[in-house]
Amino acid sequence: MNHTAIYPGSFDPLTNGHLDILKRGVQMFDKVIVTVAVNNKKKAVFTGQERVELIKEAIKGKDWADKVEVEQFTGLLIDYARKKEVNVLLRGVRQISDFEYEFRMALTNRRLAPEIDTLFLMPDEQLTFISATIVKEVAEWNGDLSSFVPDHVAKALREKYGH
Repeated sequence: MNHTAIYPGSFDPLTNGHLDILKRGVQMFDKVIVTVAVNNKKKAVFTGQERVELIKEAIKGKDWADKVEVEQFTGLLIDYARKKEVNVLLRGVRQISDFEYEFRMALTNRRLAPEIDTLFLMPDEQLTFISATIVKEVAEWNGDLSSFVPDHVAKALREKYGH
């Protein structure tokens, strides 16, 4: 049995909430593959490769870092999961609105790939308000990002927004 899960997302940018979900995932699985979705229809702040590097930097030195693999992908997540022979997807859910969207996605994935399950995880309650959208807005206006993202991500955001 493969004790690996995939934690998919755009991670644009990586937030402290994402890291909390990842840490919870590695406590449950032998390995977690963080998959950075690259969607050319969305205007991203960071390239796919930049997001991969920011995630790798964020986990460097963590005692669970060796249980994490980070790569980018394009296409249907279930096709990627089948290729990796993984049958669990990790998804973070902060509030009811997240759950409604994630529930529809999980049901769609189940229809397309009944062998793949979705496991919903909640972040620490102090992180439930953090979203990549809010982080980008704070960064655009040169606000304090210290409670939202790791320091190196805040620095990268300031550079992207010219601060």
